[in-house]
Amino acid sequence: MHIAEGFLSPAQCAIWYAASAPFVVHGARAVIAESRKSPENKLLLAAAGAFTFVLSAIKLPSVTGSSSHPTGTGMGAILFRPPVMAFLGSVVLLFQALLLAHGGITTLGANVFSMAIAGPWAGYGVYMLCRKARLPWYAGVFGAMFFADLVTYCVTSLQLAIAYPDAGSGLLGSLAKFLGIFAVTQVPLAVMEGLLGVLVFRFLSRVALPDLQRLGVFGFGGSRPVKEAAHV
Repeated sequence: MHIAEGFLSPAQCAIWYAASAPFVVHGARAVIAESRKSPENKLLLAAAGAFTFVLSAIKLPSVTGSSSHPTGTGMGAILFRPPVMAFLGSVVLLFQALLLAHGGITTLGANVFSMAIAGPWAGYGVYMLCRKARLPWYAGVFGAMFFADLVTYCVTSLQLAIAYPDAGSGLLGSLAKFLGIFAVTQVPLAVMEGLLGVLVFRFLSRVALPDLQRLGVFGFGGSRPVKEAAHV
C-alpha cells in the first residue's frame, strides 16, 4: 500500500483523485454530523483516527522484498460506518505522506481509494453479514478488521496492475504477480490485525460500553464483551 510518487501516470493519478473525492466530501459531512451528535463521539472519532494513523505507519519488511503494514481502518468503520473513514483515512494518509514519506501527494487519491474507501466498506460489509448471521461479536470484529486490511492490498494490487500490465499476459498476469507480492504476504498481518481489533473492542467495552451500545456496535449473537470480561 502507500503507492509512492512517480509510480502512477498523471492521468491515473487524476482518475483516482476523481474517484475518491465524492467519498471524502461525503465522509467529511458524516464526521461533522457524528461530532455534533454527542461529545463522546468526538473522542471516539479521534481514537479511530489515531488508531489508523499508528497502525498504518508501522512498516514491516515483506518476504518478497517490499514492505507491508496494518491499516486500522476496520475499527472506525465498525464504530461510525465507512463514510467517516473515507475522511479520517484521507487525513491520515495526507499526514503520512507529508511527515513520514509514506505514499505520495500525486498518488494520494489512489491510496485513499484503497485504504480509506475500499478497505472500510469491505470490512463493514463482513461485519454486517456477521450481525445478520447472529455470530458472536468477536467474529464480526475480527472479520471486519481482517478484510478491511486484506482488501486494501488487493485493490492496491489492481491499481498497480492497471499501471503496469504484463507484456505477455496483460492486466490479469500483472494482477496475479502483484497479488502474490502484496495480498498473500499480507494475510498474517491481517490475522494479527483482526486479533488486535478484538482486544481493542474488549477494552472499549469496559471503559465506554454505553457509547458502544448507543452506536449499535454490540448486542448481537453470543455474549457481550463486558460479560465475557468478567470471566477473564
